[in-house]
Amino acid sequence: MTEWILVVDDDASNLRMASHILSGESMRVSCLKSGEDALAFLAGNVPDLILLDVHMTGIDGFETLEKIRANKALADIPVIFLTADEDTGTETKSLRSGAMDFIKKPFVPDVLLLRVRHTLDLTRLQSNLTREVERKTAEVVQQNRRVEQMAQQIVKALAGAIDAKDTYTNGHSSRVAFYAREIAKRAGFSDMDQENIYMMGLLHDVGKIGVSDSIINKPAKLTEEEYAQIMNHPVLGAQILKNISEFPELVTGARWHHERFDGLGYPDRLSGELIPVEARIIGVADAYDAMTSRRSYRGVMPQERVRSEIELGKGTQFDPQFAEIMLTMIEEDSMYNLREDPDGR
Repeated sequence: MTEWILVVDDDASNLRMASHILSGESMRVSCLKSGEDALAFLAGNVPDLILLDVHMTGIDGFETLEKIRANKALADIPVIFLTADEDTGTETKSLRSGAMDFIKKPFVPDVLLLRVRHTLDLTRLQSNLTREVERKTAEVVQQNRRVEQMAQQIVKALAGAIDAKDTYTNGHSSRVAFYAREIAKRAGFSDMDQENIYMMGLLHDVGKIGVSDSIINKPAKLTEEEYAQIMNHPVLGAQILKNISEFPELVTGARWHHERFDGLGYPDRLSGELIPVEARIIGVADAYDAMTSRRSYRGVMPQERVRSEIELGKGTQFDPQFAEIMLTMIEEDSMYNLREDPDGR
Protein backbone atom coordinates (compact mmCIF):
# COMPACT_ATOMS: atom_id res chain seq x y z
CA MET A 1 0.00 0.00 0.00
CA THR A 2 1.40 3.41 -1.03
CA GLU A 3 0.99 6.08 1.63
CA TRP A 4 -0.14 9.51 0.50
CA ILE A 5 1.57 12.47 2.18
CA LEU A 6 0.47 16.10 1.87
CA VAL A 7 3.27 18.61 2.56
CA VAL A 8 2.23 22.23 3.20
CA ASP A 9 5.04 24.83 3.42
CA ASP A 10 5.46 28.31 1.91
CA ASP A 11 9.16 27.65 1.24
CA ALA A 12 9.65 25.97 -2.15
CA SER A 13 13.02 24.50 -1.15
CA ASN A 14 11.45 22.76 1.83
CA LEU A 15 8.74 21.30 -0.41
CA ARG A 16 11.36 19.97 -2.86
CA MET A 17 13.43 18.48 -0.06
CA ALA A 18 10.46 16.77 1.64
CA SER A 19 9.15 15.46 -1.69
CA HIS A 20 12.55 14.07 -2.62
CA ILE A 21 13.02 12.30 0.72
CA LEU A 22 9.53 10.79 0.91
CA SER A 23 9.25 9.86 -2.77
CA GLY A 24 12.48 7.95 -2.38
CA GLU A 25 10.60 5.68 0.02
CA SER A 26 7.88 5.06 -2.60
CA MET A 27 5.42 7.40 -0.90
CA ARG A 28 2.97 9.50 -2.91
CA VAL A 29 3.61 13.18 -2.18
CA SER A 30 1.47 16.26 -2.84
CA CYS A 31 2.97 19.71 -2.15
CA LEU A 32 1.14 22.98 -1.46
CA LYS A 33 2.36 26.45 -0.44
CA SER A 34 -0.36 27.76 1.91
CA GLY A 35 -2.97 26.84 4.45
CA GLU A 36 -5.68 28.14 2.13
CA ASP A 37 -4.48 25.85 -0.68
CA ALA A 38 -4.37 22.94 1.76
CA LEU A 39 -7.98 23.46 2.87
CA ALA A 40 -9.15 23.71 -0.74
CA PHE A 41 -7.22 20.52 -1.58
CA LEU A 42 -8.65 18.67 1.42
CA ALA A 43 -12.19 19.48 0.33
CA GLY A 44 -11.87 16.66 -2.19
CA ASN A 45 -8.91 14.59 -1.00
CA VAL A 46 -7.99 12.62 2.12
CA PRO A 47 -4.25 11.90 2.41
CA ASP A 48 -2.80 9.51 4.97
CA LEU A 49 -0.65 12.17 6.67
CA ILE A 50 -0.15 15.96 6.57
CA LEU A 51 3.18 17.69 7.14
CA LEU A 52 2.15 21.25 8.02
CA ASP A 53 4.43 24.27 8.41
CA VAL A 54 3.71 26.37 11.50
CA HIS A 55 4.59 29.80 10.08
CA MET A 56 3.14 30.57 6.65
CA THR A 57 1.88 33.59 4.75
CA GLY A 58 -1.88 33.87 5.18
CA ILE A 59 -3.40 31.52 7.73
CA ASP A 60 -0.71 29.84 9.78
CA GLY A 61 -0.39 26.18 10.61
CA PHE A 62 -2.30 26.38 13.88
CA GLU A 63 -5.37 27.94 12.26
CA THR A 64 -5.14 25.52 9.35
CA LEU A 65 -5.06 22.57 11.74
CA GLU A 66 -8.01 23.99 13.69
CA LYS A 67 -10.09 24.11 10.49
CA ILE A 68 -9.02 20.58 9.56
CA ARG A 69 -10.06 19.23 12.95
CA ALA A 70 -13.42 20.99 12.67
CA ASN A 71 -14.24 18.90 9.59
CA LYS A 72 -15.46 15.44 10.64
CA ALA A 73 -14.29 13.91 7.37
CA LEU A 74 -10.73 15.14 7.98
CA ALA A 75 -10.50 15.15 11.77
CA ASP A 76 -8.67 11.81 12.01
CA ILE A 77 -5.89 12.61 9.54
CA PRO A 78 -2.60 12.68 11.50
CA VAL A 79 -0.69 15.95 11.32
CA ILE A 80 3.00 16.60 11.96
CA PHE A 81 4.05 20.24 12.35
CA LEU A 82 7.16 21.57 10.59
CA THR A 83 8.99 24.36 12.41
CA ALA A 84 12.30 26.15 12.45
CA ASP A 85 11.56 27.56 15.93
CA GLU A 86 13.95 26.61 18.68
CA ASP A 87 11.75 27.57 21.65
CA THR A 88 9.85 24.89 23.53
CA GLY A 89 6.71 27.03 23.47
CA THR A 90 6.12 26.23 19.81
CA GLU A 91 6.57 22.53 20.47
CA THR A 92 4.13 22.61 23.37
CA LYS A 93 1.54 24.58 21.41
CA SER A 94 1.94 22.19 18.46
CA LEU A 95 1.17 19.12 20.54
CA ARG A 96 -1.64 20.81 22.45
CA SER A 97 -3.29 21.88 19.20
CA GLY A 98 -3.69 18.26 18.13
CA ALA A 99 -0.56 17.53 16.12
CA MET A 100 0.88 14.06 16.61
CA ASP A 101 4.49 15.19 16.30
CA PHE A 102 6.75 18.01 15.10
CA ILE A 103 9.86 18.04 12.92
CA LYS A 104 12.57 20.67 13.03
CA LYS A 105 13.75 22.43 9.87
CA PRO A 106 16.03 22.19 8.01
CA PHE A 107 15.13 18.53 7.52
CA VAL A 108 17.43 15.69 8.51
CA PRO A 109 16.36 12.98 6.04
CA ASP A 110 16.59 10.07 8.45
CA VAL A 111 14.68 11.95 11.17
CA LEU A 112 11.97 13.01 8.71
CA LEU A 113 11.52 9.44 7.48
CA LEU A 114 11.55 7.93 10.96
CA ARG A 115 8.94 10.36 12.31
CA VAL A 116 6.70 10.03 9.26
CA ARG A 117 6.96 6.24 9.34
CA HIS A 118 6.37 6.15 13.11
CA THR A 119 3.26 8.31 12.82
CA LEU A 120 1.88 6.29 9.91
CA ASP A 121 2.47 3.02 11.76
CA LEU A 122 0.91 4.37 14.95
CA THR A 123 -2.13 5.66 13.07
CA ARG A 124 -2.54 2.34 11.28
CA LEU A 125 -2.26 0.48 14.58
CA GLN A 126 -4.89 2.72 16.17
CA SER A 127 -7.20 2.23 13.19
CA ASN A 128 -6.76 -1.54 13.28
CA LEU A 129 -7.33 -1.57 17.02
CA THR A 130 -10.50 0.50 16.64
CA ARG A 131 -11.83 -1.85 13.97
CA GLU A 132 -10.98 -4.86 16.10
CA VAL A 133 -12.74 -3.35 19.13
CA GLU A 134 -15.77 -2.58 16.96
CA ARG A 135 -15.75 -6.12 15.57
CA LYS A 136 -15.46 -7.69 19.01
CA THR A 137 -18.15 -5.36 20.36
CA ALA A 138 -20.45 -6.38 17.51
CA GLU A 139 -19.76 -10.04 18.29
CA VAL A 140 -20.56 -9.50 21.97
CA VAL A 141 -23.74 -7.59 21.11
CA GLN A 142 -24.78 -10.37 18.74
CA GLN A 143 -23.97 -13.03 21.32
CA ASN A 144 -25.91 -11.13 24.00
CA ARG A 145 -28.82 -10.81 21.58
CA ARG A 146 -28.78 -14.57 21.00
CA VAL A 147 -28.66 -15.21 24.74
CA GLU A 148 -31.55 -12.80 25.31
CA GLN A 149 -33.57 -14.42 22.55
CA MET A 150 -32.86 -17.86 23.96
CA ALA A 151 -33.85 -16.68 27.45
CA GLN A 152 -37.10 -15.26 26.11
CA GLN A 153 -37.84 -18.49 24.27
CA ILE A 154 -37.21 -20.48 27.45
CA VAL A 155 -39.41 -18.14 29.49
CA LYS A 156 -42.18 -18.30 26.88
CA ALA A 157 -41.94 -22.10 26.80
CA LEU A 158 -42.19 -22.16 30.60
CA ALA A 159 -45.14 -19.77 30.51
CA GLY A 160 -46.80 -22.07 27.99
CA ALA A 161 -46.24 -25.03 30.28
CA ILE A 162 -47.81 -23.11 33.17
CA ASP A 163 -50.87 -22.18 31.11
CA ALA A 164 -51.20 -25.76 29.89
CA LYS A 165 -52.01 -26.86 33.45
CA ASP A 166 -55.29 -24.97 33.19
CA THR A 167 -57.70 -26.12 30.47
CA TYR A 168 -59.30 -22.70 30.39
CA THR A 169 -56.31 -20.34 30.44
CA ASN A 170 -54.49 -21.16 27.20
CA GLY A 171 -52.21 -18.21 26.39
CA HIS A 172 -53.06 -16.39 29.63
CA SER A 173 -49.47 -15.57 30.61
CA SER A 174 -48.56 -14.22 27.17
CA ARG A 175 -51.62 -12.02 27.08
CA VAL A 176 -51.02 -10.69 30.59
CA ALA A 177 -47.42 -9.92 29.63
CA PHE A 178 -48.61 -8.12 26.48
CA TYR A 179 -51.20 -6.05 28.32
CA ALA A 180 -48.77 -5.21 31.12
CA ARG A 181 -46.12 -4.01 28.70
CA GLU A 182 -48.66 -1.83 26.88
CA ILE A 183 -49.82 -0.28 30.17
CA ALA A 184 -46.19 0.40 31.12
CA LYS A 185 -45.52 1.96 27.72
CA ARG A 186 -48.48 4.30 28.05
CA ALA A 187 -47.41 5.17 31.58
CA GLY A 188 -44.07 6.41 30.24
CA PHE A 189 -41.79 3.55 31.32
CA SER A 190 -38.49 3.15 29.47
CA ASP A 191 -38.10 0.48 26.80
CA MET A 192 -35.96 -1.60 29.16
CA ASP A 193 -38.53 -1.35 31.96
CA GLN A 194 -41.29 -2.29 29.53
CA GLU A 195 -39.40 -5.45 28.54
CA ASN A 196 -38.71 -6.29 32.19
CA ILE A 197 -42.41 -6.01 32.98
CA TYR A 198 -43.18 -8.19 29.97
CA MET A 199 -40.88 -10.91 31.32
CA MET A 200 -42.43 -10.60 34.79
CA GLY A 201 -45.85 -10.95 33.21
CA LEU A 202 -44.84 -14.12 31.42
CA LEU A 203 -43.85 -15.75 34.72
CA HIS A 204 -46.35 -14.17 37.13
CA ASP A 205 -48.23 -17.48 37.51
CA VAL A 206 -45.18 -19.76 37.68
CA GLY A 207 -46.21 -20.80 41.21
CA LYS A 208 -49.16 -22.72 39.75
CA ILE A 209 -46.64 -25.39 38.83
CA GLY A 210 -46.81 -26.38 42.51
CA VAL A 211 -50.63 -26.55 42.57
CA SER A 212 -52.39 -29.79 41.71
CA ASP A 213 -53.97 -29.95 38.25
CA SER A 214 -57.13 -31.34 39.79
CA ILE A 215 -57.54 -28.19 41.87
CA ILE A 216 -56.71 -25.79 39.02
CA ASN A 217 -59.18 -27.50 36.67
CA LYS A 218 -61.87 -28.34 39.20
CA PRO A 219 -65.22 -27.20 37.71
CA ALA A 220 -67.04 -27.25 41.06
CA LYS A 221 -66.59 -24.82 43.94
CA LEU A 222 -63.25 -25.17 45.71
CA THR A 223 -63.04 -26.21 49.33
CA GLU A 224 -61.33 -23.89 51.79
CA GLU A 225 -58.24 -26.11 51.74
CA GLU A 226 -58.16 -26.14 47.94
CA TYR A 227 -58.65 -22.38 47.76
CA ALA A 228 -55.79 -21.95 50.24
CA GLN A 229 -53.54 -23.90 47.87
CA ILE A 230 -54.55 -21.65 44.98
CA MET A 231 -53.86 -18.56 47.08
CA ASN A 232 -50.41 -19.89 47.90
CA HIS A 233 -49.23 -19.86 44.26
CA PRO A 234 -47.72 -16.33 44.53
CA VAL A 235 -45.50 -17.51 47.40
CA LEU A 236 -44.51 -20.64 45.50
CA GLY A 237 -43.74 -18.55 42.43
CA ALA A 238 -41.50 -16.23 44.41
CA GLN A 239 -39.63 -19.19 45.88
CA ILE A 240 -39.07 -20.62 42.42
CA LEU A 241 -37.82 -17.35 40.91
CA LYS A 242 -35.72 -16.03 43.79
CA ASN A 243 -32.74 -18.11 42.68
CA ILE A 244 -32.52 -16.32 39.31
CA SER A 245 -29.87 -13.88 40.52
CA GLU A 246 -29.47 -12.17 37.14
CA PHE A 247 -33.11 -11.06 37.16
CA PRO A 248 -34.25 -10.68 40.78
CA GLU A 249 -37.19 -8.49 39.68
CA LEU A 250 -39.02 -11.58 38.42
CA VAL A 251 -40.01 -12.29 42.02
CA THR A 252 -41.98 -9.03 42.09
CA GLY A 253 -44.57 -10.04 39.51
CA ALA A 254 -44.93 -13.55 40.85
CA ARG A 255 -45.39 -12.71 44.53
CA TRP A 256 -47.47 -9.54 44.51
CA HIS A 257 -49.73 -9.59 41.42
CA HIS A 258 -52.73 -10.52 43.65
CA GLU A 259 -52.23 -7.69 46.13
CA ARG A 260 -54.98 -5.07 46.12
CA PHE A 261 -54.60 -1.30 46.23
CA ASP A 262 -56.86 -1.21 49.32
CA GLY A 263 -54.71 -3.76 51.17
CA LEU A 264 -57.20 -6.64 51.02
CA GLY A 265 -55.22 -8.82 48.61
CA TYR A 266 -52.73 -11.61 49.21
CA PRO A 267 -50.25 -12.99 50.20
CA ASP A 268 -48.83 -10.02 52.16
CA ARG A 269 -51.76 -7.58 52.32
CA LEU A 270 -49.69 -4.75 50.91
CA SER A 271 -51.55 -1.59 49.96
CA GLY A 272 -51.17 1.46 47.72
CA GLU A 273 -47.64 2.30 46.67
CA LEU A 274 -46.20 -0.29 49.05
CA ILE A 275 -47.11 -2.74 46.28
CA PRO A 276 -44.25 -2.70 43.73
CA VAL A 277 -45.29 -0.72 40.68
CA GLU A 278 -44.67 -3.66 38.34
CA ALA A 279 -47.01 -5.84 40.39
CA ARG A 280 -49.68 -3.13 40.31
CA ILE A 281 -49.49 -3.08 36.52
CA ILE A 282 -49.52 -6.87 36.21
CA GLY A 283 -52.45 -7.01 38.64
CA VAL A 284 -54.61 -4.91 36.31
CA ALA A 285 -53.50 -6.89 33.26
CA ASP A 286 -54.13 -10.20 35.03
CA ALA A 287 -57.64 -9.23 36.14
CA TYR A 288 -58.49 -7.94 32.67
CA ASP A 289 -57.41 -11.19 31.02
CA ALA A 290 -59.29 -13.26 33.60
CA MET A 291 -62.49 -11.46 32.57
CA THR A 292 -61.81 -11.64 28.85
CA SER A 293 -60.98 -15.36 28.83
CA ARG A 294 -63.22 -18.43 28.94
CA ARG A 295 -63.79 -20.27 32.18
CA SER A 296 -65.45 -23.58 33.00
CA TYR A 297 -68.46 -21.70 34.36
CA ARG A 298 -68.72 -18.91 31.73
CA GLY A 299 -67.53 -17.61 28.40
CA VAL A 300 -65.69 -14.38 27.68
CA MET A 301 -67.38 -11.54 29.53
CA PRO A 302 -68.98 -8.77 27.44
CA GLN A 303 -66.63 -5.83 26.94
CA GLU A 304 -68.95 -3.35 28.64
CA ARG A 305 -69.10 -5.59 31.71
CA VAL A 306 -65.31 -5.77 31.77
CA ARG A 307 -65.06 -2.00 31.50
CA SER A 308 -67.50 -1.59 34.40
CA GLU A 309 -65.53 -4.00 36.60
CA ILE A 310 -62.26 -2.17 35.95
CA GLU A 311 -63.96 1.14 36.68
CA LEU A 312 -65.43 -0.25 39.88
CA GLY A 313 -62.04 -1.52 41.01
CA LYS A 314 -60.18 1.80 40.63
CA GLY A 315 -58.67 2.72 43.97
CA THR A 316 -59.82 -0.50 45.65
CA GLN A 317 -58.55 -3.50 43.72
CA PHE A 318 -56.45 -1.52 41.23
CA ASP A 319 -54.00 1.35 41.20
CA PRO A 320 -56.16 4.19 39.77
CA GLN A 321 -53.48 5.33 37.29
CA PHE A 322 -53.04 1.92 35.68
CA ALA A 323 -56.75 1.11 35.81
CA GLU A 324 -57.41 4.34 33.91
CA ILE A 325 -54.86 3.35 31.25
CA MET A 326 -56.58 -0.03 30.93
CA LEU A 327 -59.92 1.72 30.52
CA THR A 328 -58.45 3.84 27.72
CA MET A 329 -57.21 0.69 26.00
CA ILE A 330 -60.72 -0.78 26.29
CA GLU A 331 -62.28 2.36 24.81
CA GLU A 332 -59.87 2.19 21.86
CA ASP A 333 -60.60 -1.51 21.29
CA SER A 334 -63.89 -1.00 19.44
CA MET A 335 -63.73 -4.46 17.82
CA TYR A 336 -63.01 -6.17 21.16
CA ASN A 337 -59.81 -7.79 19.93
CA LEU A 338 -58.11 -7.68 23.34
CA ARG A 339 -59.46 -11.00 24.56
CA GLU A 340 -58.89 -14.71 24.32
CA ASP A 341 -59.49 -16.06 20.83
CA PRO A 342 -63.04 -17.46 20.73
CA ASP A 343 -61.59 -20.73 19.38
CA GLY A 344 -59.12 -20.92 22.27
CA ARG A 345 -56.06 -20.45 20.12
